[in-house]
Amino acid sequence: MTETEESVGDLDERREQEIVLAEKHRRRRDELNDKTREWMEKRDALNGEVRTLVEEAVQHRELRDKLNNEVREAKAERDRLNRRVNELGDALNEVRRQRQPKAAVPAGKLRRDLKELEFRQMTSVLSVEKERVLIEEMGHLRAQLDKIEKALEGDVEVKKFKDDLHAAKEEAESAHRHVGQLAEQAQTEHDEMTRLYEKSDGLRREADKAQEEFIKTKMAADEEHRKHIDRIRRVHDMDKLAHGYSARMRKGQPAEAETSGIREAEQIFERFKKGEKLSTEDLMALQKSGYL
Repeated sequence: MTETEESVGDLDERREQEIVLAEKHRRRRDELNDKTREWMEKRDALNGEVRTLVEEAVQHRELRDKLNNEVREAKAERDRLNRRVNELGDALNEVRRQRQPKAAVPAGKLRRDLKELEFRQMTSVLSVEKERVLIEEMGHLRAQLDKIEKALEGDVEVKKFKDDLHAAKEEAESAHRHVGQLAEQAQTEHDEMTRLYEKSDGLRREADKAQEEFIKTKMAADEEHRKHIDRIRRVHDMDKLAHGYSARMRKGQPAEAETSGIREAEQIFERFKKGEKLSTEDLMALQKSGYL
């Protein structure tokens, strides 16, 4: 086998190895690109879910805020009605005081005394006789109160204040229930808003992880692509070298002035055959010597 055939044969063998490595990097690049697309699609899908959840959460937050405003207004109305109830209660007591029989003990005092006796009965340890006397006294107070109430039943003004007070109490109770209903609805909207925000936060963390994986696989795919291109270029360089080397050998022995440059080129050529990457200066030396 001639020197030309041996050198070209070495290049061919090395060339096949480079082609195998280039194909390996290409396949790995394509696999990583597929993974990159998968992570991108997962990231975009998760971010889409996050946007939908946040939009829903915002709707619940806006409704909650609207309901909270209604709660404040309803509380103000309820408090106004409660003040009205208190005012009518005071007015009714005053009318009762004015309209009760002149000789009677004031109904207010009778009620206070009755409450004191009821408290003593519940909290004190009494003998049978003392408890009997206490019960009789309580009965006497109730009888006096009943007598006063009966005397006032037919009073038109008292009846009017009683009716007004009853209506005001019902209105105040209705307002209180309305406050409770609005507050419950506002709390429901708040809970749903919180649930959606928490869920969106979890999905956003998943989307961030998908983005991290996307970047990692994209960088790895780019590196495999760079290696693939590098191997392809080496194959092309080998083709040029093989052609140039064969052409040089066919020309025969070089002149003595060219020997130094050719020897340097042969050394570069041998390094290249072993798989070393050539610099720009190396390629220029090969070109100058006729290898390229």
